[in-house]
Amino acid sequence: MSTDEQLYQVAVRYYESGETQEQIAHAMHLTRWKVGRMLAEAREVGIVRIEVLHPRSRVRTLERSLKERFGLREAIVVADGGGDPEQVRDRVAEAGAEHVMELRPSPRLIGVSWGRTLDRLAGGLAPGWATGVNVVQINGGLSRSRQPTSAHSMASLIAHHGGGTATLLTAPAILEQESTRAVLESDRAVSEVLALASRADLFLFSPGGMGNDSVLVDSGQIDADDLERLSNAGAVGDVLGRFIDAEGRIVDAGLDGRTLGLSLDVLRSATTSIALVSGAAKHAVCRAVVSSGLCDVLITDDQNAHHLLEAP
Repeated sequence: MSTDEQLYQVAVRYYESGETQEQIAHAMHLTRWKVGRMLAEAREVGIVRIEVLHPRSRVRTLERSLKERFGLREAIVVADGGGDPEQVRDRVAEAGAEHVMELRPSPRLIGVSWGRTLDRLAGGLAPGWATGVNVVQINGGLSRSRQPTSAHSMASLIAHHGGGTATLLTAPAILEQESTRAVLESDRAVSEVLALASRADLFLFSPGGMGNDSVLVDSGQIDADDLERLSNAGAVGDVLGRFIDAEGRIVDAGLDGRTLGLSLDVLRSATTSIALVSGAAKHAVCRAVVSSGLCDVLITDDQNAHHLLEAP
């Protein structure tokens, strides 16, 4: 075994496997002093690189790699910081709010989905961040959620702080019958909202995972049995309430036929489509979103970014 290989093995045991220097010394027939010296040498020659990140830091190296790997126009990666999922969600939402406020020129018509991440993004927009910014809902959103999330108040808050108006879609995301969805979408009150939504110059959405804490489950629009069936069919999560597989394809045509809102092709052809994704539970759906062209701007945490870049 070469010196570099020894340094690598010692570093992996210590930094990745969590072994103590004494355990490494015993396993590799070295002295504890030698192990400590090898760890220092591994840092000196660049085998080990230690990066200290402030919890609010952006990880620029990962941003560049994501843009190159997936052809994204923009990638924003915030440090996970070892925080709990809610703290990470807050950081991603805050980064999303900052990105939207920095856009020049400011968007005139924003199409928004709904969910907890977008709620927090809306709360992070400064009053007066822009003027004349109108907001329109892009999928149904009536919710009986037990957690604090409201599609209508979120869209209204973004519009209010942007000095514009909100156009709301007062219908559920998923209907019980496909015929009901068809009737609603043919009604002028709904069809005009969707027609306006399709013309948005910027879309904001946060894909949902396959856990029972999904907003769609929490709001009663699907249940745990539905999630299990969809998962067995290959679903990795939902975008605008439409469940997709790892390739970004709809997994259940029947359920999709009962889902009210814009089609995913609108996101793929949009001028700007921003996806906000946080947490390990959304690794799979995040990959599906970026690899199938559902967004051209990704805002996420560093753990999600690493997962995207490490997979083949």
